[in-house]
Amino acid sequence: MESKSFRKSWGAEYEAADTVRFRLWAPGQQTITLRIDGHDREMNASGDGWFELQANNIAPGTEYNFVLADGMVVPDPASRAQKEDVNGPSLVIDPTRYAWQNSAWQGRPWEESVVYEMHIGTFTPQGTFQAAIEKLPRLAELGITMIEVLPVSQFGGNRGWGYDGVLLYAPHSAYGTPDDFKAFIDAAHGHGLSVVLDIVLNHFGPEGNYLPLLAPAFFHKERMTPWGAGIAYDVDAARRYIVEAPLYWLKEFNLDGLRFDAIDQIEDNSEKHALIEIAERIRFEITDRPIHLTTEDSRNVIFLHPREQDGSVPLFTGEWNDDFHNAVHVMATGETHAYYKDFASEPEKRVARILTEGFAYQGEVSAQSGQPRGVSSSSQPPVAFVDFIQNHDQVGNRAQGERLIELAGVERTKVMFATLLLSPHIPLLFMGEEYGETNPFLFFTDFHGDLAKAVREGRAREFEGHAGHEGESVPDPNAETTFAASKLDWQKPESEQGKAWLAFTRELLALRQQHIVPLLANAGGNAGKVVKTAEGMVAVSWAFPAGTLSLAFNIGATTQPLPDLPGETLFAWPQASAELPQNSIIVRLAPGDTE
Repeated sequence: MESKSFRKSWGAEYEAADTVRFRLWAPGQQTITLRIDGHDREMNASGDGWFELQANNIAPGTEYNFVLADGMVVPDPASRAQKEDVNGPSLVIDPTRYAWQNSAWQGRPWEESVVYEMHIGTFTPQGTFQAAIEKLPRLAELGITMIEVLPVSQFGGNRGWGYDGVLLYAPHSAYGTPDDFKAFIDAAHGHGLSVVLDIVLNHFGPEGNYLPLLAPAFFHKERMTPWGAGIAYDVDAARRYIVEAPLYWLKEFNLDGLRFDAIDQIEDNSEKHALIEIAERIRFEITDRPIHLTTEDSRNVIFLHPREQDGSVPLFTGEWNDDFHNAVHVMATGETHAYYKDFASEPEKRVARILTEGFAYQGEVSAQSGQPRGVSSSSQPPVAFVDFIQNHDQVGNRAQGERLIELAGVERTKVMFATLLLSPHIPLLFMGEEYGETNPFLFFTDFHGDLAKAVREGRAREFEGHAGHEGESVPDPNAETTFAASKLDWQKPESEQGKAWLAFTRELLALRQQHIVPLLANAGGNAGKVVKTAEGMVAVSWAFPAGTLSLAFNIGATTQPLPDLPGETLFAWPQASAELPQNSIIVRLAPGDTE
C-alpha cells in the first residue's frame, strides 16, 4: 500500500522531492526566523498572522526550529516528530517513505469490536511501539479485535499518561518514531487487529506549549477547562489546527478510528460545531475502510451518535459509558464516594437500566452536582455504548491505583468481567485485565522544578475526592518508581492463576464472536428489558431480530431464584444451576424468527 501524506495547514510539508514549505501562524510575533540545520532564514509574513518559507535541498530527518524576535527558540507546533523532547528541535518528516506491509487490510465492522486499552509506556518493560509489536499475537489469539492506544502526541518529559500533549501531530519520541508507530499499526493489521487512537482536542499540557507566545488568539480569553485554557475553536487558524489533527492521524497512520477525550470540554459556538465538522470530514474523505469514532462525554448525550435508517453512522460511532463502570463498581465494591455517589442508591436497578437502555442518568438530577444529567438513550442500539469495568481513568485516579481485582476479589470480578464480555454493548478491557493483572496503574508524570512541585502537591490534595481513603499517602507522580510500578508484569500470564484467567477470557471472547456478534449487525434500539433485580442480582434480556439474549448475575450474599430466561444456556459460571448462588452468572440465547 502506498504511504499517504496529509497536507496540513501548519508545519513542514514536502512540495517536491527535496523542497519543503514551512508555515506557522504567529500573530503574536512581529518576525519569525526559521532555524534549519543550523542556519537562520527570516520567514515571510503572508497575512493574517501567517509566516511562510520554502526551502530546497531538505532531506528527511533535518532538524529545525522557529526563533522568535526576542531570541527564544521553539519547536514547530505542528511537528511530525521531535528529535528528543517537547522543547527541542523538530524533524522534517517525509510520511510517504514508510512501506506498508499489510496493504490488503480492509478493517473490521464495529459490532465485532472487543477493545483493549493500551498505554504504550507501561504495556512492556521497554515502553516502546516496537516492543509492543511482540505482544500483538497474544492479543489476537485471545480474541481481542481492537487496540485503543492512549494518547501518543508529544508531551512534557518522557513519562506520562499522554493527556497533556502539546505537539498534537508528533508521536511521543520516548515511544519511538512515526515509522515505529506505523509499524505497530501495520503489524496489528497483520494479526487482524484494528487500531484506534485516543486524542485530546480540549486542552494543551503545561510544558512545551508555546502557542500562547506565538498566537494568544489560539486560546479563549474567558474560557477555561479543568486542565488549562480553553481553545478558540471559532478562530480560523486554531480551528484548522484542531480539525485537521484527526484526519492526519487517520490518513497518515492508517488508523481504524479515534477516541475523542472529554468532548464536553470542547466548547464551540461556531455555526457548525468543530466536532461535527471533524466527523463529517472524516466520513466524506475516508471511504476505503470502516472508521470508528468514539467519544467521552460526561453529559450523557446522544445527538453526536445518530444512526441512519440502514444503521450506518453519519457522525460518531459510540460513546464511552462511564455510567456502566460506576454502577458496577458500586455493586462490586460498596464504594460510594466522589462520582460513585450518584450510584449509591439501588445500584442493581441502575446496572439493569444501563444494560437495557444505555445510560443510568437520562435527565435525572445528579446527587453529586445537583443538576439534571443526560437524555433518554433507549432508542440507541446497544453497540452505541462502550462499556468497561475498569480503565486508565478509574484505576489511575485512585491514590494507590488499585485494579478491580484487588478491591472486589477474583470471583466477583470474574462475574462482572463475564457480564461485560457477554452483553450486547461494546466491551473494553484495560491492559492486563485479560490475565488478572494486580499491578497498579498510578498517576505518573515527568515534570521538574516548580511544575513538578505543583503537580505533586495538587495530586495530594485531589486524591481524596477520587479514592475516598483519607490519610492515605499518594505516590509521587514524578518519581520513576511510580511509573515502574505501573508496568504490566508479563510473568503473571505464565502463572497458574494467569493461565486460568486467560482461559476464562478466551472462552468468553469465543462465545461472544460466535453467538453474540451475529445478533448485533442489525440490532436497533428499544431492545432491552429488565427481568428482575434484587440485592446484588440483575437479570435482563434483549430481543433482536436474530434472537433473544438473556443474562442474569448475582454477586450478593444471598442465593437468588433463577428467573425464567428463554433459550439454551450459552454460558454459566461457575457451573449451571437451577438457582443463582453468590458470584455466579448465566447467559442464554433463543434463536429469532428465521423465516
